[in-house]
Amino acid sequence: MAAPAPADKRRVILDAAVRVFAQQGFHTCRVADIADQARVAYGLVYHYFSSKEEILDTLFLERWDVMLEAIAEADAQQRTPREKLYAIAAFIVDSYRHDPELMKVIIVEVTRAANTFGRTHLAKIREAYDRIAEIVRRGQADGVFRQEIDPPFAALAFYGLVEQVLTGWIFDDEPPGELELERAKTLIVDTICRGLDS
Repeated sequence: MAAPAPADKRRVILDAAVRVFAQQGFHTCRVADIADQARVAYGLVYHYFSSKEEILDTLFLERWDVMLEAIAEADAQQRTPREKLYAIAAFIVDSYRHDPELMKVIIVEVTRAANTFGRTHLAKIREAYDRIAEIVRRGQADGVFRQEIDPPFAALAFYGLVEQVLTGWIFDDEPPGELELERAKTLIVDTICRGLDS
């Protein structure tokens, strides 16, 4: 049996880090914990990453870039502004459905982190807000959304609501069922759009 390719070993380490960060918390775990979870030598982690901060940074940037692509794809479709917001909410909810541990790490350890690491990514985080705000702005120009609602505020409210829903699931004793996951997509958009609707 052939040894795993370097890219595969790097992925194994990243996937192990997700489990460790989700279970132990970023600040309390050690690089050795990640190596143990990945079943690789301690030194191999340092071959690919200089620190656990770089591992978390990599996990965040990978996931956030995928989300930015999903927002751009939703916006490029010939859909109503409400349908575009639904597509974005659905993408985020489905991301939680497919990988709840990774979403826990992104929300708890990065976007909610009131420290230097969290601030490092503010420009990247704001890029998502700006793209959502632009959907709202064009909805206003088309007369679909009310003019008096500030688009950047609407974008923050939209993403904040999504994040709060996911946070509730993350800290709940029971994971959400399929029906709750699907229903959340509609409820998130209904809650925001009823405030935006013209």
